[in-house]
Amino acid sequence: MSRLPQDLEARLTAAAPAGVEFSAETDQYGVTVAWLGLASAADLSPVAALLKDMGARLSMITCAQPSVPEEEEDEDEENEDGEAKAEAEPKETPKTFGGTPLDGTSYEIDYHFDIAGDALTIIAYVPQGGSIPSLTPLFRNADWHEREMMELYAVKVTDHPDPRRLFLDASVDGAVLERLIPFSTLVNAASTKGLWERLTAAGKKGAA
Repeated sequence: MSRLPQDLEARLTAAAPAGVEFSAETDQYGVTVAWLGLASAADLSPVAALLKDMGARLSMITCAQPSVPEEEEDEDEENEDGEAKAEAEPKETPKTFGGTPLDGTSYEIDYHFDIAGDALTIIAYVPQGGSIPSLTPLFRNADWHEREMMELYAVKVTDHPDPRRLFLDASVDGAVLERLIPFSTLVNAASTKGLWERLTAAGKKGAA
């Protein structure tokens, strides 16, 4: 049986007026894992404040840049004369339910909470150059997570009480991994392979 409040979805929905997407699964051992997608990152603060009042604990924060969703290949369409159309109609950039473009430059920021032993992940999307409010005033352990995120990505965390660099020297431009090695590639241990492929391709281009 889930330990999450039965009215959790309703309370979270009320705290996020821009809209939410909620889902939850409970396994055979009674452990529930729930997800709440926010239509607007601006609703993060009131949602986090609600969780704080409920006694939730912030476990960690993760950030990534989702790749552009792969398009399904359509069979060649034909006109009335049976000839293939010369040009395909341009397709719109896919977006989240809140309208953030999934173009490979936007960010997905996940806030992982523990509520009495069950898990709730808040998902917020931020377009490139956008910002998200700091949770450090509510959850002190958000401090290093948010500062690291600002160093690795071009994400601005507003109202952070101590936005100083955590690891990188102030003379180094921010978003260093975003510019050199995508963080998602680094954490899945593919950075060496990716860097080797880039060097190999550059060598072939120079030899041509």
